[in-house]
Amino acid sequence: MFIATAVVSVLLAAILVVSARGKLVRDPRQVETLTRVGVTDRALPLLAAAEIAGALGLVAGLFWWPLGAAAAVGVIAYFVGAVGSHLRIRDFNVVAPVVLLVAGGAALTLRVLTY
Repeated sequence: MFIATAVVSVLLAAILVVSARGKLVRDPRQVETLTRVGVTDRALPLLAAAEIAGALGLVAGLFWWPLGAAAAVGVIAYFVGAVGSHLRIRDFNVVAPVVLLVAGGAALTLRVLTY
């Protein structure tokens, strides 16, 4: 079970880091999507920081489970907000944030089960 926890946590962390990088370098596709859902340019570094913190917490949580569980809860909250931001403007293209929300739920479930 720990191997599954490690695989899910590390893969999700890698995706979060790639996403954070896109926000920090102002990737045009990310900026377009974020602008459409109402995210301001000033919020991009904050969102990137949240993703980086989540990634670090997921990986560090492999060594101290409470941190991993807390990071997974934060990732879940982040993507609940992302899905909500899309649905608020009636943008139903939510596959990516829903998949990452589910991955966060899997990371939390696995982390708690391997305690």
